[in-house]
Amino acid sequence: MDREWNDSQPIYRQLRDRVVAMILDGVLKEGDPLPSVRNVAAEYRVNPLTVLKGYQQLVDEQLVESRRGRGMFVNAGARKLLLQAERQKFLAEEWPRVSATIQRLGLKAEELLNGRSATTRRSSSDATESNAADKEPKP
Repeated sequence: MDREWNDSQPIYRQLRDRVVAMILDGVLKEGDPLPSVRNVAAEYRVNPLTVLKGYQQLVDEQLVESRRGRGMFVNAGARKLLLQAERQKFLAEEWPRVSATIQRLGLKAEELLNGRSATTRRSSSDATESNAADKEPKP
């Protein structure tokens, strides 16, 4: 987990989001224990109640479960739930902005799939041809 906090949202929420990212990235798998509240609090120099509040949000969302005396564990199906929710969030909140930008810039599907625009490919191929011409021996 990243050790830096930003001021845009509460630390407990950032902790929750970091655990979610770890689940989505496969760092934490179903049945895996979450790092202990004490360890996270000590490592990141935050109040244990802050860590507990972030973890509690995950419990409330049914992504993790608390096992008395043993800690918090990732629930079965947590990644699937998160993927579904993140996809819906992306399509509702981010895709409209991305789509508008694509239309505004006049990008085509081929350019997006290739990851480079036709003008970038032309520029780099022109530069390659220019470099090749510079290396040719002159009569």
